[in-house]
Amino acid sequence: MDNKYKTITIVTVPGSMRKFPWFIMPGFDGVPISAPVAGVAVGLVTKYSQEKTGEMEDYRILTDILGIEDYFGDMDFKMAGTSKGITALQADIKIPGLPLKVVMEAIQQASVAKKEILQIMNKKIAKPRENRKENSPVIETVQVPLSKRTRFVGPGGYNLKKLQAETGVTVSQLDEEIFSVFAPTPSAMQEAREFISDLCKDDQDFQLEFGAIYTATITEIRDIGVMVKLYPNMTPVLLHNSQLDHRKIQHPSALGFEIDQQIQVKYFGRDPTDGRMRLSRKVLQSPASTVTRTLSDKNNITMSGVNSSTPS
Repeated sequence: MDNKYKTITIVTVPGSMRKFPWFIMPGFDGVPISAPVAGVAVGLVTKYSQEKTGEMEDYRILTDILGIEDYFGDMDFKMAGTSKGITALQADIKIPGLPLKVVMEAIQQASVAKKEILQIMNKKIAKPRENRKENSPVIETVQVPLSKRTRFVGPGGYNLKKLQAETGVTVSQLDEEIFSVFAPTPSAMQEAREFISDLCKDDQDFQLEFGAIYTATITEIRDIGVMVKLYPNMTPVLLHNSQLDHRKIQHPSALGFEIDQQIQVKYFGRDPTDGRMRLSRKVLQSPASTVTRTLSDKNNITMSGVNSSTPS
């Protein structure tokens, strides 16, 4: 099989107990491979001399064994390969040793069987299909910037779980910014693309300025802080209790905050590790003048000085 393709189709011969022969059809499921592969299992039944301990008196090599022949036999010798040679060998042996002569005969019989299977396969389909099947699996990678990873994953992995439940895809993280998405069908992958696009798209074209002061609206009050928005379509972010006031508070209600109340916050970029927005109200609780920016209206900017302090 061509190494760049990870998906193969294994077709087994009908029969409830039959394990082999099996074969990999070229492009059978729309996945191109470098060459068709066939395999066969060879069994062994032996008779040992009663006079000479450990000496094999007679044996029979069985081609294309059944499950019962594997169970009662002395060997399950599996071989796979293309028309050019052998690609895999594996053997389960129940006897103490196996003479080289028996091994060579097993390989010879398996090679003959493999050749016959390949001939049957070539009559059915000689080369990979040009187009993949409409329902074939799809694997893609998605790059998620650190600034959007929190939104992509969601609290406690909620967004990822929702993505997988609604579209049927499987998501695996490869590194800090790269995720692998496996979809059982192209249509499922398309649904996943749309879901991810809606999840990670920029809320608006606002470019936040590091160190600028913005008017934020409280959307939710929690024990550890308040959730705020800087503009209408923005995903709410947490403003922690430690960044609400110079005084140590246990709950935002101590400051009399209410939902839909507007407060002034300073923007300090995003956390380089998880991409979360860093805001602070505490640094503004001083007599120093500030520059306030209201993002609900890009032209509404009130200027009265600059405050260069940073959150602690």
